[in-house]
Formats: sequence, structure tokens, C-alpha cells
Amino acid sequence: MTDHIELSGVYPAITTPFHEDGSIDFDNLRANVRRLETAGVDGIVPVGSTGESATLSHDEHVEVVEAVAAAAESVPIIAGSGSNNTAEALSLSERSVEAGADALLLISPYYNKPEQRGFVEHYETIADAVDVPQIVYNVPSRTGQNIEAATAAELASHPNIAGFKAASGDLGQITEIVERTRDEDFAVLSGDDALTLPMLSVGATGTISVSANVEPERTCAMVGAGLAGDYERAQNIHHELGPLFRALFWETNPIPVKEAMRIRGYGPAHMRLPLTRLSDEYVEPLADVLADLDDDAEYDERLAEVER
Repeated sequence: MTDHIELSGVYPAITTPFHEDGSIDFDNLRANVRRLETAGVDGIVPVGSTGESATLSHDEHVEVVEAVAAAAESVPIIAGSGSNNTAEALSLSERSVEAGADALLLISPYYNKPEQRGFVEHYETIADAVDVPQIVYNVPSRTGQNIEAATAAELASHPNIAGFKAASGDLGQITEIVERTRDEDFAVLSGDDALTLPMLSVGATGTISVSANVEPERTCAMVGAGLAGDYERAQNIHHELGPLFRALFWETNPIPVKEAMRIRGYGPAHMRLPLTRLSDEYVEPLADVLADLDDDAEYDERLAEVER
């Protein structure tokens, strides 16, 4: 197996910024990677769902991974490389590693809705061929099919399958996956910001986060407190971030987070079709959510704690 990566903490699922003409804005991409690394995140996750990978060509996908890997100085890069075509996912995985990815995030095959044995063979085919840590990504609302707890436990025994990103919204199933994989070198990570703290309480070790694009320091502080067992502090930060968690899903991700980043001055909010800009009715309420976070009197003190 490849070098071990400690899958613990906060891993922002980063956006892919575009110019108005739809081309990739590499300057803003690199700037966001550096900003997040400085904020204290534990890794960077490019070209996933939040990175609009569905509208990137394979060559663009690789170019983004290369740019992110070059911009990051000290944190691992976990590249999205999944597909509903196993051969395509294998090719993207190999090319992503060549481009500098340290690990891979593989969404479960979507639309064609494989049976559970199909999931096992899909993931094991890639894990057998590509010798880096790999994270299984379960998001039934996007893929149409759920990876069951027994399937996750079976996959956890593979030496290159290092984790499970859970975005099913089913805390009972997530708890079962944690229970069934406790004897494996296997991490369960939140894929839903609103459930990160509850998941930490049952044994998850971190989050692949959308909100961390906007509030990386607070997200790191919440997860760090949760992992340290300081649930009072973690709960306080969780509730501070609650309005943002909800706002970032007023429309399909990553539409709201790109608008939030624009409001914060982190780059343009251009989308590639079929995704469109955030509806006008949500722009001012989103700005209000961000302003409330900016006005938090405890923010500077908490940021100083994170930096220490």
C-alpha cells in the first residue's frame, strides 16, 4: 500500500472558479488553495461535485489537479476521480495521481444504479490498480443508489480503500459503518456539513466540507473541538454555522457557495451550464448570513486559538 494519510480533520471540497467565458480561472483557484491552507485545513479536495467535475473535460480535470497540487505547500490533495463507467474512473484516477494527487475520492457509480456486488467490484478494480488511499463517496441523492453498510465494511478490508465519505443523511447507517469498520484502518468522514458534529460524536474523524470554503477557521475549530471531546465548544460553533450550512443548500451545490465566496471577495461566481447563478431572491439573505458571521464578537478570539 502507498504512504498512509491520516484522514482526520477538515478537507474543503473546493470550487472550480471560471472566467465569464467559462474557461477555468487558475489564478483564483490557486489563491483559494493558499487561503485555505493558511486557514489550517488538513487537506484539499478538488474536482468533486463542488468542483463541478461533471462539466470539466478529462484534460481540464487533470489541469485542475496539477494546479492545486502545485499551489498547496504542505497538505495532501484528495482528487475526485469517480465516474459511472469503471474504466473511465480508473483512467481519471491514474491521471489524477500522475498530476499530483495524494489520494482519491470516488463517487459511487450514478444513473446506472449497480447492485451492491457491482459497487464492490467497481471500487476493488480501481483500488487494485492505483496504489494510493481511496475514499468511497456515498451520496444517494445524486447517484440514485445507496451503498449499504455491509458493502462499506467489505470494501474497508482492501488496503487501498482508506475511508468513506457519508452524505446519505442516515445517521443510523453511518453509525453502523463506523461500528463495522472499527478494526480496520478506515476513516468515516462527513459529507454533509449539518451532520458533521453528530457524526463526530459516533466516531467519524472529519469532514469533506462545503462550508469550509467560506468559513475554514470556524469549521476547523468545530471539528478540532469535537475530536478533542470538547462538545460544548463544538456545539456552540456548530450552531453559529447552522444558518450558513442551510444557506449553502438553498439551491443546488455549488451554486450558493460560489456566490458566498464572491460576496467574501474570493473570486467570481460564474457557473457552467446547466448550473446557473444563485437566484436573486437568495443573494441578499445569503449576504446577511455572512454578515452575521463577520459580526460575531468571539470570532477573533476563536481564530487566534485555531492559529495557535
